[in-house]
Amino acid sequence: MDLSLSPKAYTVLDQVRQFFEQDILPRNREMIRSVKQDGDLDPPFLDQMRAKAKSQGLWNLAQTELADHQPGLPMSNLDYSLIAEFLGRVLWSSKAFNCQWPDVPNMVALQRYANEQQKEKWLQPLLDGECQSAFAMTEPATASSDAKNIAATITRDGDDYIVDGLKWYITGGGHERCRFYLFLGVSNPDAGPNRQHSVILVPRDATGVTVGAANSFFGYSEPNGPASEINFDQVRVPKENLLGEEGEGFAVSQARLAPARLHHSMRAVGQCELLIELMYARALERQAFGRPLVGYDTVQYAIAHSRVETEQMRLLLRKVAAQVDIEGEKSAYRDLSILKVAIAQGYFRIADRAVQVFGAMGGYDGTPVADAFAWSRAFRIGDGPDEVHLRSIFRAEPVPEMVLSTSAYILPPDISR
Repeated sequence: MDLSLSPKAYTVLDQVRQFFEQDILPRNREMIRSVKQDGDLDPPFLDQMRAKAKSQGLWNLAQTELADHQPGLPMSNLDYSLIAEFLGRVLWSSKAFNCQWPDVPNMVALQRYANEQQKEKWLQPLLDGECQSAFAMTEPATASSDAKNIAATITRDGDDYIVDGLKWYITGGGHERCRFYLFLGVSNPDAGPNRQHSVILVPRDATGVTVGAANSFFGYSEPNGPASEINFDQVRVPKENLLGEEGEGFAVSQARLAPARLHHSMRAVGQCELLIELMYARALERQAFGRPLVGYDTVQYAIAHSRVETEQMRLLLRKVAAQVDIEGEKSAYRDLSILKVAIAQGYFRIADRAVQVFGAMGGYDGTPVADAFAWSRAFRIGDGPDEVHLRSIFRAEPVPEMVLSTSAYILPPDISR
């Protein structure tokens, strides 16, 4: 499999890097203060930044299926991996290029399942960067890692549907710019297990929608808006808001899963690169027992192990990204799970080492190390916990053809001696 990146990828990276160095990094501390101290997720300079990026054509880079009339610069998954990794150094930076989650995977789902009227009403504003969206799936009362457990309901009532259920950890659901939700619920309870659910588009300002408390994870709130608890209490939604057909809820959900897992993995590799650099810089700055930390074997090993794992993760990521580009998402189902587990666990180990190298500073809310530790731990649960992916990986493992028995490979013990 050819994992070579195109010349376009390097050209775009140069443009993004220049934008990052001139506009994003100089405002990073201001953005952190705005979000963590002032509670302002979108300070005025962010809109100015987004307008500049859009004017330069650095827009919707994460989309692979843009139509000719839709704004942006579509890239292959393999090429975009180079860009997303770089943007992963500062997680909020994806917003400057309209490449933030959960909007990108939501746009993919809308691109594939929305009709033309729905695309004009719901997809186009997202592509233009006029609003944000959220995917309302996870529920507090069910083990949502098994999507068949989702218990919220979508009930037909004449020309409308009645949407009812409590959701939580809905990424971006509490952001003031979130205009609508892709709501997953039971619409056909008597159908087969994979045909019981549907997805419907629910406006945030619909009667009966209440955005509750923000759900931070170990105190960390995502940069694209707090993951929130949202109550849908007998919300009446017109039938034309149904996305796809009744019973296609899992298919719609799957359409957004592959890009979500790929892009999170890309950004995580970028985070790992940043953590390695931060560990090295910290180890040069700090002294203990008469010499810099960088002189101790334990610190050197922490950085070296992190480098080994990051290179492994990057190679696996690009292999899976290329596979999706060439063969499609269904062919890469097992490898997407392998990628998800490998990235989530590797990212967490590197973040844990960074906390150790930084010492008390590693747990301070004002450092990306603390954010990375919390976010990497959440990553092992979100988009499918490790255990679910490992189960899928094992079930996809073929029965051995060569090794039908271990006897040909193992010398039996000589019990006579």
